[in-house]
Amino acid sequence: MFKSILVPIDLADTDLAKPAIETAASLSRYSSGVVRLLNVMPLTPVMLAEYVPPDFDTQQRQSAEEALIIVARESGIEASRISSIVRQGGIYHEILGEASDVGADLIVMTSHRPSMQSYFLGSNAGHVVRYAKCSVLVVRH
Repeated sequence: MFKSILVPIDLADTDLAKPAIETAASLSRYSSGVVRLLNVMPLTPVMLAEYVPPDFDTQQRQSAEEALIIVARESGIEASRISSIVRQGGIYHEILGEASDVGADLIVMTSHRPSMQSYFLGSNAGHVVRYAKCSVLVVRH
């Protein structure tokens, strides 16, 4: 059914991602699909650039890659069927870009309960649901 499943993860709150990872693991086992974990790092604001070390982005990326490896190992998905990547940029733009790049046919993501602000401004999950070219499953925590 789903051969390529993308799971965006906020490494600042991995507990929030657990239901999405568990759902993706179940779906991938059912359909013999692969799972791709994604973390999106925000761009370092220009006004902060002079206050951080020159290799700040490289250090952040390395830490995120190591954290994703741990999350993948703890997911229960066999190593040959799970991969991970760190991208940098706007969250929903990068999620949609990665989904396109890997040919994902499903994005499984968690979302916070919507606040009044997100009803007016929209959330990252909302943008992904609206603009993804594949199916999106939003799992509530």
